[in-house]
Amino acid sequence: MSYRIGALGPEGTYSEKAALLWIKGRPQASIVYFNDFEGVLEAAAAGRLEAGIVPVENSLEGAVTTVMDLLLRLDVVIVGEVNVPIRHCLVGQGGNVKVILSHPQALAQCRQYLREHYPEAEIRTTGSTSHAARLAQEFPEMAAVAGADTALKYGLQILAREIQDASDNVTRFIVAARKMAPATGRDKTSLVIYLDKDRPGALFSILEEFARHSINLTRIESRPSRKGLGDYYFYIDLEGHVDDRAVGIALAAIKEKAAMVRVLGSYPRA
Repeated sequence: MSYRIGALGPEGTYSEKAALLWIKGRPQASIVYFNDFEGVLEAAAAGRLEAGIVPVENSLEGAVTTVMDLLLRLDVVIVGEVNVPIRHCLVGQGGNVKVILSHPQALAQCRQYLREHYPEAEIRTTGSTSHAARLAQEFPEMAAVAGADTALKYGLQILAREIQDASDNVTRFIVAARKMAPATGRDKTSLVIYLDKDRPGALFSILEEFARHSINLTRIESRPSRKGLGDYYFYIDLEGHVDDRAVGIALAAIKEKAAMVRVLGSYPRA
């Protein structure tokens, strides 16, 4: 049976690298490339793919907010995660670099290096690191922030290695599909919670339920609800599966206190 997974393209992106890790051992699997994260997740939600893979957070720059918003809006669930070490290089034809291109996340992760070594260069954003590398093929004054393997794929020189602002740079990718993954005993659950009314102790009362049932939280982020200033959705990752008894009891109690609780998925931990 064929297995199609969507990823940000063109070939050579870190998303492709994450997808290759996810489909390892699936001989019938193939990668379908998209121009943006929205296209990946919309195709997964519509059932045109078996799954889509997108980055959700980076150890240097934090949450990929576009993806967080899409997870709330689209009818998909997270069925897995892949952690990918990110090792950025500056790649190009070796000319006098006047323009540096890459995906906004990659540029942000190399902000300090670019400011110190190329203060006069024009910084431009592209749809992906591999798209930047492809453009750098065409113009000698252009360089791209991308991976070493992407430089090889597009016939570019590696002008500098390890240019990210910290050596321990990891991006967490999530795999999204239409059907919840079964429990494995080593799972993680992702939620979105909306409190509706900002009252004293409202968030504490939610977090208290997790503590009461000895559920470990691995991440908590807030995103504007777009309903007004100071109004937020809370994204929470916790250890356990929705089918686990303790998680189920905690969620039932939280649903009595919050205006909205949505399970974004329960899936094996990376």
